[in-house]
Amino acid sequence: MSDEGASPRELLLEACRRDNTDLLEKILKENTSAEFLNDSRDALGNTALHVAAQYGSYHVMDELLDQEGLEVDPINTMEQETPLHKAVIYTRDDPELGLEVVKLLVDAGADPRIRNKSKMRPIDIADARNDELKEILQTAEYSINAGDDIVDESNDYDEGDLASGSDDD
Repeated sequence: MSDEGASPRELLLEACRRDNTDLLEKILKENTSAEFLNDSRDALGNTALHVAAQYGSYHVMDELLDQEGLEVDPINTMEQETPLHKAVIYTRDDPELGLEVVKLLVDAGADPRIRNKSKMRPIDIADARNDELKEILQTAEYSINAGDDIVDESNDYDEGDLASGSDDD
């Protein structure tokens, strides 16, 4: 039986807790698959991204989000929350850093419409006094909804005026 210390999964989660980019880089050199990052969870079902968001680990999160195949909206087991939920909760402890973490996630494509076990979106658990946070989440939700509308509207062109003019050649 070998006594090597912490497992790669434990080291990954520890790097996320402590915003330790050196440890993260070492782990990523040895474990390059997105599957490792997406499947490494703590006892509560939090992925590395959840843990980084929960602890405001901006630099580690930035590196994680650069990893190809990383799932941006994984759902944890206990609260059925995404990393964006965790980041919004973190803004209560450190509004400035929390806001930057939220921006990172939103810029990476995190979906602010996902509801947790209590049927709450990230904006629903945001501090009502944090106008900047609410604006970021509302803008992200609007952008996603507008994108969905554009996709839906594209089907209308088959019968509309735009399609009728293209057969002249």
